[in-house]
Amino acid sequence: MDFKTGRADHIEDVLIRLHTGQWFGWSDSKNKVYSNLIIHDKIWDETYTGSSHEEGLIDNPHSKPTQEFLESELQRMQGEFDAQDYARDRKSAYPPFADQFDQIFHEGIDKWKETIQAVKDAHPKP
Repeated sequence: MDFKTGRADHIEDVLIRLHTGQWFGWSDSKNKVYSNLIIHDKIWDETYTGSSHEEGLIDNPHSKPTQEFLESELQRMQGEFDAQDYARDRKSAYPPFADQFDQIFHEGIDKWKETIQAVKDAHPKP
């Protein structure tokens, strides 16, 4: 994940969203490529309420996704993110809510609508 933008940029971003818990790992954590992807034999049972760690482990029900699936899902996630660029641009361009309320109070709703419409026009939906 690109921490500045929040855009998915690695197959690990797909894996994290597929299932909860620590169900996968890497044989080389410094080289996170598909060939180094491993699926753990045992995972933590999130419904377990006992006190023994070993009793809380279950066989991992998840299998290794294909590289093609992970790459296509990553592209899909990136496409969804990119399609919302206009919304992120609008969000940063809108005045703070307090300023908007102040404008409505002092200048009326029609003037406020003009301000909001100018932001929408500058950042149109695709």
